[in-house]
Amino acid sequence: MSIFTGAGVALVTPTFPDGTVNFEKMKELIEFQLANDTDALIICGTTGEASTLSDEVQIECVRYAVEVVNGRVPVIAGAGSNDTAHCIDLAKGCENAGADAVLLVTPYYNKATQKGLVLHYTAVAESLSIPIILYNVPGRTGCNIAPKTVLELSKVKNIVALKEASGNLSQVAEIASLIGPDFDLYSGNDDQILPIMSLGGKGVISVLSNIAPKQTHDMVVKFLEGDIKGSIDLQLGVIELISALFCEVNPIPVKTALDLMGYEVGPCRMPLCAMEDKNLETLKTAMKNYGLIS
Repeated sequence: MSIFTGAGVALVTPTFPDGTVNFEKMKELIEFQLANDTDALIICGTTGEASTLSDEVQIECVRYAVEVVNGRVPVIAGAGSNDTAHCIDLAKGCENAGADAVLLVTPYYNKATQKGLVLHYTAVAESLSIPIILYNVPGRTGCNIAPKTVLELSKVKNIVALKEASGNLSQVAEIASLIGPDFDLYSGNDDQILPIMSLGGKGVISVLSNIAPKQTHDMVVKFLEGDIKGSIDLQLGVIELISALFCEVNPIPVKTALDLMGYEVGPCRMPLCAMEDKNLETLKTAMKNYGLIS
């Protein structure tokens, strides 16, 4: 059974100027998402700035989200690391905090071999009872999960899905041709939601959903319900906005966009910083064209 079908939001982590988490603002963002039909919440992923949060803060964010959501949608915890022992400890902490599943990015910097990836993910899976979503984003990690490695990992009982953000649709097609019906694919790129769904994907883990949750959800639902034209119109209509959301490294633009919408989610944690003026104007223009700000 799928963890979710539809649009899961890779939620930003709202912060105060001193870098501490603004939990009341997190609650506001969660309620905004749920009111607009978001199908799952991903807490402390890349967009949630997990790489600059301590384990204790990550686990507390997951625990708080679980309490606020109260079973309305799945809560998926980012819990990846380039240290297998650390990943196991963090993932266990998220499981104990009530997460419905964990999202595990490939080990970064040390660039594991394909054999190493199998060993890493299998070791983490054996330590958990909740499902695992693999997360492939080689542009950030320098490490790609090859299609045959995905197939091998799909045989592990609680490794049940892959978030694919390689941008390589040929690779996605090969993965789709290898895996069985019980293993799910999610797009990790907002500009490739429909291409990946056309290959059997179940939806998206989305940055865009932070600012356009209803539209992202509807894009997936229309496709699944057979309204291909309506789904294509939504995908193509948001390309300019998606481009603007990635004109600087994520999550700088999306946190800026939420601020422009009045949500006051606070600054990114160092070493991420405020947007360059030229890119800020690009973002504002795209948001105005999409009707998010005036």
